[in-house]
Amino acid sequence: MAWLKKLAGTAAVVVAGCAVAGWVLSAPVKLDRDTLAQLGPGDAAKGERIFNAGGCTSCHAKPGAKDDERLQLGGGLELKTAFGTFVAPNISQDENDGIGAWSIADFANAMLKGVGPSGENLYPAFPYPSYARMKPSDVADLYVFMQTLPAVSGKAPPHKLGFPFNIRRGVGLWKRLYLSDKPVIEFAAGTPDVVLAGRYLVEGPGHCGECHTPRDAGGGSRKGEWLAGAVAAEGEGIIPNITTGPGGIEDWSAADIASYLETGFTPDFDTVGGAMVDVQENMARLTPDDRAAIAAYLKAIPPHPNGYPARK
Repeated sequence: MAWLKKLAGTAAVVVAGCAVAGWVLSAPVKLDRDTLAQLGPGDAAKGERIFNAGGCTSCHAKPGAKDDERLQLGGGLELKTAFGTFVAPNISQDENDGIGAWSIADFANAMLKGVGPSGENLYPAFPYPSYARMKPSDVADLYVFMQTLPAVSGKAPPHKLGFPFNIRRGVGLWKRLYLSDKPVIEFAAGTPDVVLAGRYLVEGPGHCGECHTPRDAGGGSRKGEWLAGAVAAEGEGIIPNITTGPGGIEDWSAADIASYLETGFTPDFDTVGGAMVDVQENMARLTPDDRAAIAAYLKAIPPHPNGYPARK
């Protein structure tokens, strides 16, 4: 049975080769020196704008927190998904329980590469697939602003994930498929600056696509249906279509969109509801120019029909 031994040996080599390849391809990839050099010293005032655009309080503060309490980023919010329950961590300035001991490089690697300070892959429930499109200087500004926020003691509970989703190394393979710093929507030369500014806010720090874009079986955004709406991550309800396609915001003017982001009122005088309440409150803290840019971008992107099953 020499042929059988030879076949078994060949199979063992193939399996070992695949294991080695998987290990290499799944390795966390950190920022290169050139990108780290672009961080700069950071500006807290500018960082507050990025903080509001990113809606950090929506996940990391206590639900319903108002005023100064919204700046206490102790985490603990549970996001129940098909992959398991993810728990927002403490990102306050507590050096033991939060991120107070993180260097600016640690912070930038988490934001832009989804890599933690210990070299571990972070789960994309933290929306770094969007943050990956941010300018390093804006990440530095955010880092400096967050250093002005209070320390909150107490670690958030761990994620509740079953096999194989509890293997962080596997996230490295997911990143190979879905993580990119390139814009989702490419515009022609001569596109107005206001549209490009809106693209940066929506696709980057605002991470609107994380909720408003349907996902494939691997949990990655279906970019061909960008912002077409999706089933809510927790499986209940839908996140609306915010393109100008059928069922979306085709009847909204850019002024309507900007006004909604500022006031929470739709053109029909309905009011913002659900998870969007926190998002709208954060957007209301941006400048009128930022809200106008977001509106201009949403009016300029390709229209799509609703990206979720028809509601009965």
